Amino acid sequence: MVTQEILKFCLEKGILLDKETGNFLSCFDDDSARKIIDKISSFNEKIITKSFITENAEKLEVLIGDKTLTEKLKINLGITFEISREKIIKTDSLKEKFLDKKESLELDHLKVLYSLVNLGKKIEPNDFVKYFRVRFSELKNILLERNDLGDLSSINKITNQRQAVSIIGMVCDKRVSKNKNILIDIEDLTGRVRVLVNKDKVELYEKAKDIIIDDVVSVRGFGNREIIFANDVIYPDAFLNDKNFVDRDERAAFISDIHVGSANFLEKNFLKFIKWVNGEEGNDFQKQESKKIKYIFITGDSVDGVGIFPGQEDILSIKDIKEQYNKLAYYLSKIRKDIKIIICPGQHDAVRVAEPQPFIDRNYAGALYELDNVIFVSNPCFIEIENDNGKKGLKILMYHGASMHSFVEEIESLRLGKAHNNPSKVVKEMLKRRHLASIHSSVTYIPTEEKDHLCIKEIPDIINTADFHKPDIELYNNILIICSSCWQSITPFEEKVGNNPEPCKVPVLNLKTRQIKILDFSDSVEK
Repeated sequence: MVTQEILKFCLEKGILLDKETGNFLSCFDDDSARKIIDKISSFNEKIITKSFITENAEKLEVLIGDKTLTEKLKINLGITFEISREKIIKTDSLKEKFLDKKESLELDHLKVLYSLVNLGKKIEPNDFVKYFRVRFSELKNILLERNDLGDLSSINKITNQRQAVSIIGMVCDKRVSKNKNILIDIEDLTGRVRVLVNKDKVELYEKAKDIIIDDVVSVRGFGNREIIFANDVIYPDAFLNDKNFVDRDERAAFISDIHVGSANFLEKNFLKFIKWVNGEEGNDFQKQESKKIKYIFITGDSVDGVGIFPGQEDILSIKDIKEQYNKLAYYLSKIRKDIKIIICPGQHDAVRVAEPQPFIDRNYAGALYELDNVIFVSNPCFIEIENDNGKKGLKILMYHGASMHSFVEEIESLRLGKAHNNPSKVVKEMLKRRHLASIHSSVTYIPTEEKDHLCIKEIPDIINTADFHKPDIELYNNILIICSSCWQSITPFEEKVGNNPEPCKVPVLNLKTRQIKILDFSDSVEK
């Protein structure tokens, strides 16, 4: 709750705070809260609500004039004052324009194929229309690469005569008829048509049950301009013909959701992992294996953040986000300097929530920027661990996974199959749709008219996700799915929603053989 000193200051200014605003201001120290209240008082508003602060956020930013304070204000409000378009940063300019690191930074064998930073541009409503057109075109082009679609036509070319029909479109509506058939409305850039999936076609019916709004699919069937009776529904899907390897005998570890700053952070276990990585724990064989680790991927939520949800301050051991990153830097500084640490953000990090998320800002994570073996990337991002001989290396798609909860809610087979316990099932659905967040509003996203940055246009060898706090490994069409664990014990929120995390589990990948093991650093394991 807000302190007595702040309440007294409000009375002096002739201002009353509602409960929600009081909780919001309690995330700030007293000096910062006074500064915000002082500027609010210039609006001559007697009763201050959080919605009033949100509506006048841009004016407050100008009045406050303190970048650090306004950035924290933005994070706690869950908004941004300016939404930005994105720029792809190539490896050639990585040191100067992206990482802003020293010239001596080594990137041997590691190539960031793309990662995103901001270019200022106001977003207009029409940008969302353009964005969906771009998404449809990209996924349509992926479908057109398949050789099993037959003769395709646009929807406006379908006649009133009954005929064999093949179309590609985006799902805009879905429902079940009185006769238990599934009715799907599909549209392309030329028109809209209704598709019926008969309940007697058991295999197709089961596939259609998992169709969700905004899916881009191909439908083959028989019908006319009024209705198409489906014989098959085809997704863009992801396939790799060959498995790629790295010729060097090296390892990569995949961790996430460290949540430094949380009272539930498992510090002792995390330090045990660091000691193992440094070859200070385990038997002789384990020490030899740990020395082969050359990469650690941290896939989001490396700190617990501040003001992420109401009442979070009650379960924080470090209440200042800069101090959280300072503490994280302290831990990571203990890791061998020959290991490259690649960090992408998540919802708890000090970046905007909207995806794609840019890399973590120096203003908050300055201590991490002092570590020469730390590489910042966006969420999502695409990385390649290269071979020495010019052969293809291993391409890794990192995505924290905020959209995964919506997939579970919307797809019946995931929901009934309790996919929160098996996050790789959710990732399979992403790969099948070739999109990380295909459901509109499943995440807050930034619309761009040049490219959909959440579309899986290039197929990775490995896709690494997090967020569910559960380790999981699966192979899908030669694509290795690695879902990372966490370093936080169960929180009150997780207990409330029935989520059972499995902390302190670390997938370690042999880059030469693609063999993967999950190492357990929890207290339940003695050796």
